[in-house]
Amino acid sequence: MGIDYGTRRIGISLSDPLQIIAQPFDTLPNDKLALSRICEIVEKEAVDVVVVGMPLNLKGEKAQKAQEVERFIEMLKGQTSAEIVSWDERFTTRMAHQTMLDMGTKRQERRSNKGRIDAMAAAILLQSYLDSRKRSLSC
Repeated sequence: MGIDYGTRRIGISLSDPLQIIAQPFDTLPNDKLALSRICEIVEKEAVDVVVVGMPLNLKGEKAQKAQEVERFIEMLKGQTSAEIVSWDERFTTRMAHQTMLDMGTKRQERRSNKGRIDAMAAAILLQSYLDSRKRSLSC
């Protein structure tokens, strides 16, 4: 599972059972029920690893929002037995926007459905993680 953590929304993505391809799954409001909803998805979808996007600046250092994400990760670790991994999320939202443009999504639809971009950013994040694991296994 991939998570693109945001102040208002949390983008969720899942991989196929063989952990080859990541796909956007859902977007949840970041409210009091978010953690329990995420844990429900983890259980229902039999998720072993949760990859949470860590905001880094261009130098690769933790950005301002990183402390909030780290608190979220700690709370998530307390509620699920799945392995939690933080992963560089630089440019994932920009890439999701570009993907929507490339798909021909109209401007109005992109603006009205921001949750779709969050879920797509989570999928890009998760795909990056899955691809890195494939490379490390082939060495």
